[in-house]
Amino acid sequence: MASDPKTISQSGLPSAEANQAAALAAYGGVLTVDLDAIIANWRKLEKTAVPAECSAVIKADAYGCGAEQVSRALSKAGCRTFFVATLEEARKVRAAVPEPTIYVLGGYFQNTGEHYAKINCRPVIGDLNELAEWDVFCRRSGWTGGAAVHIDTGMNRLGLTLADAQAIIPRINAGDHGITLVMSHLVSAEQLNSPMNAKQLATFRSIASEFTGVPAALANSSGIFLGAPFQFDLVRPGAALYGVNPTPEADNPMQPVVELKARIVQIRNIERGESVGYGGTWTARRPTKLAIIAVGYADGYFRAASSNDGTRGADVIVAGKRCPIAGRISMDLIAIDITDLPPNAARRGHMVTLLGDGITVDELAHHFGTIGYEVLTSLGHRYARVYKGGDAVEPLARPEPGSSAGQPPSPPPIEQPAAPPSLPS
Repeated sequence: MASDPKTISQSGLPSAEANQAAALAAYGGVLTVDLDAIIANWRKLEKTAVPAECSAVIKADAYGCGAEQVSRALSKAGCRTFFVATLEEARKVRAAVPEPTIYVLGGYFQNTGEHYAKINCRPVIGDLNELAEWDVFCRRSGWTGGAAVHIDTGMNRLGLTLADAQAIIPRINAGDHGITLVMSHLVSAEQLNSPMNAKQLATFRSIASEFTGVPAALANSSGIFLGAPFQFDLVRPGAALYGVNPTPEADNPMQPVVELKARIVQIRNIERGESVGYGGTWTARRPTKLAIIAVGYADGYFRAASSNDGTRGADVIVAGKRCPIAGRISMDLIAIDITDLPPNAARRGHMVTLLGDGITVDELAHHFGTIGYEVLTSLGHRYARVYKGGDAVEPLARPEPGSSAGQPPSPPPIEQPAAPPSLPS
C-alpha cells in the first residue's frame, strides 16, 4: 500500500504534520490562535491612531492567547511598547522580546525595584506612596529606567487623585524626574454618547498638559475609535487586538483571532420525551440524535450557555451547520442536537466548532452573560494550543509532565534575551 505523502516523509518517518495530528488526538479540544490576525488588528488600530504610537496590552496571558507568542509576533510587526498587569507577566514577556518597552499596570511595591531593573521594565505608579518608594530605590541604586504615572479621572480604581497629580507638577517642571508616560483610563469608551467620555477627556487634557514634555496616553481599544482628541501620544488597545468588538454600537472592525474546536466522543440516539443532562431540564420533542463533545465549563465554556425546555442555548457548528446545545453544560462534556444533519455527517472523532466559522467571541459572550474579555481569558488550558501565522515557532503547546492542572502550558525553550543594563555600583 502506497504511503500518504501528506503524513509520511521521504524517509518513511512520520512527518511534522502527522506528529502534530497524533499529539492533538490526545486532547478533547483544540484552540487555534491566528497571530497574523492579531498583527492585522494591531496595524488597523495603529493606522486609526496615527500619529500616536500604538502599543499592545498583553496582560492575562495576552487575553488568553499566549503572551510570549503574541509579543514576539507584534514585536516583529513593529510594536515598541507593551502593557502587562504584573511583574511576573513582565518577566515572561521580557524573555520573549528583549527590546520593547514594558509597563506594569499593577503599580510598584516596596522592595521590587531590583526586579524591575533586572528585566528593564517600568512600573505604572498610581499612588504617592508608590512614587516615594520608587524614588528611594532609584536614588539608592542609580537606576534610571523610568516609570509611568497613572492619574484617576473617573474610574475610582487605581491612579493618583487630581490633587496628588497637581502636587507633583513642580517635580516634573524641575526636570530629571524619570517619568516617561502620564496616563489615565476611560470608564465608558465603548458608549459613544456617554457624557463620561467628554468629562474624562477634559480632565485628562488639563492635567496632562502640565506634565511638560511627558508623553500622554488615555485611549484603550474603544477609546481609539472616539477620535483624534482621545488618542494623545500613545494608545493602549487590548481586547480589540484579539477580535473583541471595540465598537459594539456598530459592526466589528477587527478580524477574528481565536478558533475553538472540540472532539465528538460519542453519537447517541434518544426517544421523544427523554431528557438530557443534569437536572433533566431539556426534553427531546422528537426522536433525537445527539453528539457528545469533550469540552465543558472546566474548559471555560460557561454553563450559562446551556439550554432548557424554554430557552435555546448557544450553537455549535457541526459539519458546517449550526446545531443547538441540548441540556446543561457539564464540567467536561456538552450534548449537541444534530438530528437535522444528514446521516453520517457527524461521527465519533470528528471535530465541531464552538468559536469560529461565524460564531464570534461577542456572540459567545452574549450566551455566557458576560463580555468578550472574560470569554477569552477563561478559555482553559486543557486544550491543545495551535499557533498559525506570525512566524509562529510553536505549532503545538501542551502541558509538560508534572505541571499543575489549570496552569498555562510551559512554552518551548526560547532564546534568552540580552542581559539588561546593570545597576550602577
